[in-house]
Amino acid sequence: MRLFVRFLLFVFVILVSTVLSCLFLFVRKTSDYDLEKEIAISYNNTSSSDPSVLQGDIVNIFQPEENRKENRVFRVHRFHPSIIKAVYLTSWAAGRKDYIDYILSLAESTEINAVVIDIKDYSGYLAYKSQVAEVEKYKAQGLRIKDIDSLIKKFHQKGIYVIARIVVFQDPVLARARPDLAVHSKAKITALANNQYSTSTSTSTSTSFRVATLWSDNKGLFWVDPASKEVWQYNVAIAKEAFSKGFDEVNFDYVRFPSDGDLKDMEFPFWDKSISKREVIRKFFQYLHKELEGQIISVDLFGLSCTREDDLGIGQVIEDVFSYVDYVCPMVYPSHYETGFLGYQEPARHPYEVVNYSLKKALTRLKKHNPAEERKTKIRPWLQDFDLGGVAYSTKEVKEQIKAVYQALGSDFSGFMIWSPSNFYTKEAFGERSYIRATLSLL
Repeated sequence: MRLFVRFLLFVFVILVSTVLSCLFLFVRKTSDYDLEKEIAISYNNTSSSDPSVLQGDIVNIFQPEENRKENRVFRVHRFHPSIIKAVYLTSWAAGRKDYIDYILSLAESTEINAVVIDIKDYSGYLAYKSQVAEVEKYKAQGLRIKDIDSLIKKFHQKGIYVIARIVVFQDPVLARARPDLAVHSKAKITALANNQYSTSTSTSTSTSFRVATLWSDNKGLFWVDPASKEVWQYNVAIAKEAFSKGFDEVNFDYVRFPSDGDLKDMEFPFWDKSISKREVIRKFFQYLHKELEGQIISVDLFGLSCTREDDLGIGQVIEDVFSYVDYVCPMVYPSHYETGFLGYQEPARHPYEVVNYSLKKALTRLKKHNPAEERKTKIRPWLQDFDLGGVAYSTKEVKEQIKAVYQALGSDFSGFMIWSPSNFYTKEAFGERSYIRATLSLL
């Protein structure tokens, strides 16, 4: 009898293993994960260390080796879940083991399957050692993450999708290093021109003069001119290097003109107002699409871009990005909406209503702009997991936002990203980890 029971147990184990194996093979063939791809980054000049010359080719990893290109390649596995649920990490946090372990634990026990990491934040410093010539030239390396390659590999081994975040036009490092590309203060220029400086000053004094006239926002941070093609090229070179290191996606933030500070005091070296702010930003989206073709890119927008028809005074109109990126990421933080939005005195106390209304409007505009058969762009919003303006956010408020995303987007739901400046998250607001992702991360 015992032998018969053991035999039945053995047969049961074999059957379960077979079913799981079949399930795994099926999942790999579906669109949920592009695990059967790797990125082959080939150099036009194999002796060049400048990532700006990188070109990407997608190669099936099961293709015979002899059929692949024989030139120098950098291969990485590229995860691409169809539903992306991400949390945010600063570069400082991403350089610390305790924070990394916390995010891994969060992903192990919840539905979170992606992480957004600052690689160039509001400071303008790059988080890791870069081979981009201009980053080295401008001394823009912050080196907060000692081993970026190992960090990406660690996340990938756990089935976690890794997004690199780049702050674009708010860039104090580039502004100081290249004041000829930066936004300046009209008042400072006039004051200094009327002071002891003259056109006969030395080159070093002239450079100092230009740095001394830099315009700053309410936080004291410097900006570069959104119309500068050199600024565009600099950020795209950083993005290309990020892809070569194995990041699955690059997310661009602060793709806009400044929104606070003395805006009338701004002087731009390139933007001459012959075209609108909106057109400048649209052309940058177009440039990203062309230069990063074949890669997964996303752009952050003000939450109000979902509901407002104008460019908010910063150049952002949601329709202008629909044709050029994979994900539009409106920052629909309820605390950032003005008093009176939807008739609420404090919109932050109505997270479901604010998020649901905003995303329904955004989806309607997307469907109108891009017919279904041509639609590639998806909406994947940023949600709030922080307190602001005296309104505390806990499990209830975060859950209501997530529910709003599901219900607003319906079959077009493709995920969300959660922002917490502290990088600690309300775990109880998230659903349980999916069995499929748990299986994939063990392989």
